[in-house]
This record gives sequence, C-alpha cells and structure tokens, in this order.
Amino acid sequence: MLLEYDYKNCLPMAEDLPDSDDQPVDNELQDLIPHLLKAILALIWSDRQDWFFGVDMGIYYDPKKPAIVPDGFLSLGVPRIIDSNLRLSYLLWEEQKIPTLVIEIVSKTNRKEYTEKKELYQKLGVKYYVIYNPLRKRLSRLEIYQLKPGQYELLKGEKIWLDELNLAIGCEQGTYQGITREWLYWYEENGERYLTPEEQIEEKWNEGKNRGKLEGKQELIIGLVRQKFGNITLINEHKIRQLTNSQLDELAVKLFEFEYRDQLNQWLEKQS
Repeated sequence: MLLEYDYKNCLPMAEDLPDSDDQPVDNELQDLIPHLLKAILALIWSDRQDWFFGVDMGIYYDPKKPAIVPDGFLSLGVPRIIDSNLRLSYLLWEEQKIPTLVIEIVSKTNRKEYTEKKELYQKLGVKYYVIYNPLRKRLSRLEIYQLKPGQYELLKGEKIWLDELNLAIGCEQGTYQGITREWLYWYEENGERYLTPEEQIEEKWNEGKNRGKLEGKQELIIGLVRQKFGNITLINEHKIRQLTNSQLDELAVKLFEFEYRDQLNQWLEKQS
C-alpha cells in the first residue's frame, strides 16, 4: 500500500515541500471551474467539517517523488481546517486519506490527463476521476471514471451520481462571475442543480423585492378598505396580510363591487 510508510524514518512535513508545481495554468477555466465547485460545496456542506477541497494544490504520495497537482480534488473524512495557517499541501502520509475525487481541466497544452495522470490516480486508489475538456467538439467534454477492481471504468450519463458524496456532478450552461458558458455543477439525486453563491444571493434579493411589493400591496388594500368602510377590524387586517399576491389582486377588484362590510367578511372567510 502506498500509505504504508515506515514512521521510523523522518518524513518531510508540508512546510518542507513545494506547495505546487510552479507551473502557471494555461487558461482561467483551470482555476474558475474548481473554485466554483468548491464554493457550491461549501454551501451544501456548511454544517460539515469532515471534508477538504483543494485547488491547484500538490498531493504528495511518496516523500521521494514530486507532488502531483490536479486542478481540483476532494477528500472525505479529513478535517476541513487543520489550523489557522490552513494546508500548504496534501501529504498522504499525514492525512491517511486518499482523495475521493480528482478533477482535471484539459487545455491546449497536453498535460497527460488521459494517460499518465489517469494511471497514477488509478494506482493511488482515487475513487472518481473527472476530466473536463472544453475544447472538444464531437466527443463528450465531460468524462467521469469510477475505480472498479483494478481499473477505471467510464460512467455514462449527463449527470453522474456519486454514492460516496451523495451528490451528482454534471455540466450545463450558466453564469459565474459574469461569464456565461458551460460550467461544472453539483446536483441533487433528482437532477436538480444546486445554486451557486451568486444565484443564492440573487434569489434572496428577489425574494426580498417580491416581499416588499407584496407588503406594499397589502397596505394599499387595507387603506382602500378603510376608505370605503371607515375602519377595518384587526381580524380582517390579519386575513388580508395572509392573502397571496393573486388573491390581493382579486380583492382590489372586489372592493369596487362590495357595498357592505359583510360582503368583505364573507369573501375573506372563503379565502382561509
């Protein structure tokens, strides 16, 4: 086993080793795609501290060999945060956990994602190997391999369910940091996509605006009732505040038809 080192030897620590391969990324996607997946995961697993997602970080599997540096990787069963200085690198002889998933983003420069890297991840025992090639036109841009006894097996489907993560991964058109293109996302088992941090903020903002519009409409209707009938009971005011947007629109029209307060009372009673 690759993790079975002789602890009598003086093994290097993360501070003693380079934290990357010092090779610049070929394009922004190699940085943006893993960071998007990490950001979404931080929302999904906000109450968990037993996982770590590394981006462009060295994985040291042998103290005598240089690190392999995937674009992104996810490990389960390890502390999310070690200390305030965070991780410098991922040392297998310290972590004692093989990454569950590794992601490589293919660029114009051949970095052997389909050959040597794939063979090494397979040898290490990485459960899922994800390759995304945005430059492909005819072949599938997203390939996800699962480690079966002895070798990787290509999984089929648009959104691939990963049992160990209780999540699916796939790609679709979307917008991140103002860039509209195809991105990798996490999905629920029913295929529904998890929202990005930007989308969640926008959703809450829209909810706030809609809530503001609804409250304004409620105040308008209550004012019309007072204008028509002189006052409004606390019970009816409470009932009006419980109405949906469409019910408020209907009531606004009905108020022109009602001649007596009892008609309003009866209408509100039917809505509850």
